[in-house]
Parts: sequence; structure tokens; C-alpha cells
Amino acid sequence: MVTPAAVTDTGAGGETVPMHEMTLGMAVTSGPGRFFFGLARILLGWVFFWAFLDKLFGLGYATESANSWINGGSPTSGYLNGVDGPFASFFNSMAGQAWADWLFMIGLAGIGLALILGIGVWLAALTGTVLLVFMWMASLPMTQNPFLDEHLVYAVVLLGLAFVRGGDTLGLGKPWARSGLVRALPFLR
Repeated sequence: MVTPAAVTDTGAGGETVPMHEMTLGMAVTSGPGRFFFGLARILLGWVFFWAFLDKLFGLGYATESANSWINGGSPTSGYLNGVDGPFASFFNSMAGQAWADWLFMIGLAGIGLALILGIGVWLAALTGTVLLVFMWMASLPMTQNPFLDEHLVYAVVLLGLAFVRGGDTLGLGKPWARSGLVRALPFLR
């Protein structure tokens, strides 16, 4: 019989850690594996942070300057007003609401920066997954696949990054994990 004490992992400092002492994830030991998880984390972080910047300043990609948040536009109204699937009334009712705009923009910026820096990856993965599942729900019905789109793929990658300590390579995850704040509140890892 395998007991939790018999299952171990490598800690942030290279020490062996029994499963019952592990916090939120297993380390990837392969050098190329660590590199590609770190790169995936940074790229996915840029997807979130770029969406924040474009909606804030209207850089002309998804948001025109006249519709930017700093010019009085709503970062949620265009997308949520266009929802016409099974959850249309739910999402349409949120469109343009100040609380939804603020929550969405804080989420995009926070998730993006956490992933780019490699700190708070667990929390970024959880909140990012919630945001992505809501965006997936707003996309229903799908036009190119019965149920799958990039929102669900990104959500699975985010959760995977949290479980493999994706912030430890090409990021500040290891020093962040040693901080007093994260030791007291491990979900911030």
C-alpha cells in the first residue's frame, strides 16, 4: 500500500519533499520540459496582458482607440452584447456594467502579469480558468467544432502550469515560493 509519506517530489531547493508536505504542484525535472512550460506560461501570460493593453488603450487590434477604456469605452460591452447563444441573457446583462469592466480588466492584467513573471501562477491559473470558461460559454454554440475552442485549451494549459510549478523556470517562481507571504499563504505560489 502506498501512503502519502511514501510519495515524494523535489522541492524548490532540490530537497526531497514528502507528498503530505507538498504545496500545490509537482516540479518538472526535465530541463527541456521546464523550459517549454516556462515559455508556454510567458506566452499565455502575454495573451492575457495584451488583451488588457489593447482594451485599455485601443491599440487598433481588437479595440479601436475611440472605444478604449481610457477614452470612455467599455471593455466588456462589445463582446458581451454580441453573445447570442444559450447564455445570451446572462452575458448581455453584464455588458457595459462598471463592476464587470473593472473585474475583467483587473483579471486580464493580474493574470497576465502573474504568468509573465512566474509568480502567483496557482491563483492566476484558477482565476484564468474561470475567465476562460466564461468566455467559452459566451462563444456557444461553436461554429468550427461542436464544443471545443481555444478557451478550453488555454484553461487546461493554465491548470497544467499550476500543477507543474510553471513559474519556477524562466520566472520568479522559486524566490517567490521562498517568501514569507507565500509560505504563510501557499495558494499564492
